[in-house]
Amino acid sequence: MLVSKNLTINSENHLVIGKNDTVELAKEFGTPLYVLDEDLIRENCRTYKNAMDKYYNGNGLVFYANKALCTLFTCRIMAEEGLGLDVVSGGELFTAIKAGFPMDRVCFHGNNKTATELEMAVENNVGYIVVDNDFELDLLDTIAAKLGKVQDIMFRIKPGVDAHTHSFIQTGQIDSKFGVALENGEAFEIIKKAAGLSNVKVVGVHCHIGSQIFDIEPFLKAAEIMVNFIGDVKAKLGLEIDILNLGGGYGIRYTKSDDPIEYDKYIEHVSEVVKKVAEERNVKLPFICMEPGRSIVAPAGITLYTVGCVKDIKNVRKYISVDGGMADNPRYIMYESEYTAVIANNANAAPTETVTIAGKCCESGDILIKDTKMPEIRVGDTLAVLATGAYNYSMSSNYNRIPRPAVVAVLDGVAKVVVKRETYEDLLRNDL
Repeated sequence: MLVSKNLTINSENHLVIGKNDTVELAKEFGTPLYVLDEDLIRENCRTYKNAMDKYYNGNGLVFYANKALCTLFTCRIMAEEGLGLDVVSGGELFTAIKAGFPMDRVCFHGNNKTATELEMAVENNVGYIVVDNDFELDLLDTIAAKLGKVQDIMFRIKPGVDAHTHSFIQTGQIDSKFGVALENGEAFEIIKKAAGLSNVKVVGVHCHIGSQIFDIEPFLKAAEIMVNFIGDVKAKLGLEIDILNLGGGYGIRYTKSDDPIEYDKYIEHVSEVVKKVAEERNVKLPFICMEPGRSIVAPAGITLYTVGCVKDIKNVRKYISVDGGMADNPRYIMYESEYTAVIANNANAAPTETVTIAGKCCESGDILIKDTKMPEIRVGDTLAVLATGAYNYSMSSNYNRIPRPAVVAVLDGVAKVVVKRETYEDLLRNDL
């Protein structure tokens, strides 16, 4: 099953992405290889932007969650498509700066930003800093004072909503390392404190309840809670909150069993709740922000591998080993994430056996897909793992001293390298 709409099969029975034969891409650029369909990335950006313009009358901004895939190439696409950037580290911020991204459209997150990172953000006139905790608030106010600036801030709020997803990617409950909670009153108290400081200005509140969520109800509940909180802040402090950032987390299709809702439908239904509660609480309709990441880039990406050892342990398991693994995709070993694979050079073949796709790292848990139905796979085949545009390259490592793969972008039949393949020399660059 081709889980992403940008994939087709040509007359040679080869998998095609962005009008490019994946078998030829593997030959030209080598494997493992990350491949991105630039046209689909841009289409996904426009889906979000158009929905925000439609349902909030242009009173909003989509921040691309840079952690999903952060490169100069993706930063430039987001700038051209009129999106903002959500960055979560000094490195992501530095990438945005080097890409020439408009800093007024950058939102800086993180639960433990360093003084160096905060100083970089303030010096470069980042649009918003999402303050996570009391310590950071004091640190930021001191840094902004030293630089002679007043920094616009939001606060990350934990709305106490069950996101119905893997526990490692739930972030909206009180027991989370992120943000300040509503249940114990700390969210209200930190805003009250910030309102009295001289070098920060409270302009918004933010929440993010988790990732890879297919149920719309948690998003509706979070929106209701957050607008009511805005009403409470106005009533008790006389402080008008201008911006409501509702985060991201919309699920995508990794396997045929995944059934995501169309992304503009999420926005439509959430907008109805926001407008209704704002009217009930007599607060102005806030400027609405959201932070999709995975849903913009994941479906647009695939990873190509070359099959090496085929190991059939009779009556136990058949392992298909490829020339990549957890170093270029650690999501299985972290979350037991599921993926779909296709034999790129025999894409229409019917599944005939159950196999496990294994990586080459020296770890028993180095698995890409466990117990999946596949056609017969032979040594030398090109294997494509689908929907890998998010949290693959961005989470990759040099474990076992394995160089990171190249990233290639395709558009209208033309392929270009946007991140070079690492060499063994690159691995030693910082060694002394």
